[in-house]
Amino acid sequence: ALAAMGYVAFAVDMFAGSEGEPMAILGALVQDHAEWRARLTAGLDALKAQPNVDAARLAAIGFCFGGSSAIELARTGADLKAVVGFHSGLATTRPQDAANITGSILVCIGADDATIPAEQRTAFEAEMTAAGVDWQMHVYGGVVHSFTNPTVDGVEMPMLKYDAAADRRSWAAMVELFTSVF
Repeated sequence: ALAAMGYVAFAVDMFAGSEGEPMAILGALVQDHAEWRARLTAGLDALKAQPNVDAARLAAIGFCFGGSSAIELARTGADLKAVVGFHSGLATTRPQDAANITGSILVCIGADDATIPAEQRTAFEAEMTAAGVDWQMHVYGGVVHSFTNPTVDGVEMPMLKYDAAADRRSWAAMVELFTSVF
């Protein structure tokens, strides 16, 4: 969808060079900010090296851990015009690093997402506000985790459910943000 809109899309393989269960690998990265950020920065550098990429017009988006990673990349001070997290975790052990953020932040969260409780949203709001970041949070009522994934209903876990309206609205919010910054 991003390519159809004229954007170059690039996905960072957060598992490259790692062995083990995916959730254990991700958990270890969250605990090791230096490694997490190094992998994200290496991915961004690879993107910038592509001949069809305008390094002055970059954004990062992600879903779930990918969204958490996009926000974490922004906290490094990466030159990103926009960052979008869809049902992404918002917690950090380094809230002071929000002062490094250079672009606009959009997070789209389900109000009933048990993995991102209200306290985490409140802490994120305080972090972004204290750092003077241009940020917005869209919270969708009655919506849980993985609301953008139409296949998640087959998992049969009540904490995961696709929501077509929230999916459509969150994507439209991202498009609006991109239109305003690019």
